[in-house]
Amino acid sequence: MSADVRQVADGTYLVHGGHTNWVILTDGDAATLVDTGYPGDRRALLGSLAAVGSSPEAVAAVLVTHAHNDHLGSAEYLRAAHGTPVLLHEAEVPHARRDYLQQVSVGTVLRNAWRPGVLPWMVHVLRTGGTEQHPVTAPAPFPAAGALDLPGRPVPVHTPGHTDGHCVYHLPDAGVVISGDALVSGHALSRTEGPQLLPDLFHHDRAGAVASLDVVAALEGDVLLPGHGPVHRGPVKDAADLARERAF
Repeated sequence: MSADVRQVADGTYLVHGGHTNWVILTDGDAATLVDTGYPGDRRALLGSLAAVGSSPEAVAAVLVTHAHNDHLGSAEYLRAAHGTPVLLHEAEVPHARRDYLQQVSVGTVLRNAWRPGVLPWMVHVLRTGGTEQHPVTAPAPFPAAGALDLPGRPVPVHTPGHTDGHCVYHLPDAGVVISGDALVSGHALSRTEGPQLLPDLFHHDRAGAVASLDVVAALEGDVLLPGHGPVHRGPVKDAADLARERAF
């Protein structure tokens, strides 16, 4: 699979992988990589870095929104092969190490296999290594509060619910919010288009995920880069408010 790279702002790229997105922030050839897709997306991931004039060696850090398999896929590969730091919220560090797993179980997915779209999605998950575990050996918490000294100057914002340590990343100067799975614009199992929460079975704490929409709504921006679905343009507050309405 080749990389589907979309430039959404200066030095900011949304990449559509196998049902999951990642984001590249550039400063010259240096880059910050936000999430890494499924394990099976690695070829597309490396291709996307080349497409924006960067390389694995030039990635200053991998930032993780949350440590689910479809976002963590190549983080350990980059850390082990290139010494790339893998940074995430302190509450998500043990999750990335796989001290525990806050992810939908195979049994839960099978019990929902009758729902539209579930079987094709399951086939894709299996083909892209979505049931494999690739723990990060040495994940690290963010070194300080506020903007990170990385390309794009992303600001981590804790949005627990989908997982305990889920974070979105705010780019205040660009008016961009990288929302991971706290707020998406589509999913293979959803019949809804536009801003929404993921289907309930994917959330560790659904009530927490709904509450975190208020945190997202407070972030200034008009470009939303979700973990699933296309870029969404328009006030981020309106997107979060719509997702909250649709959650009930």
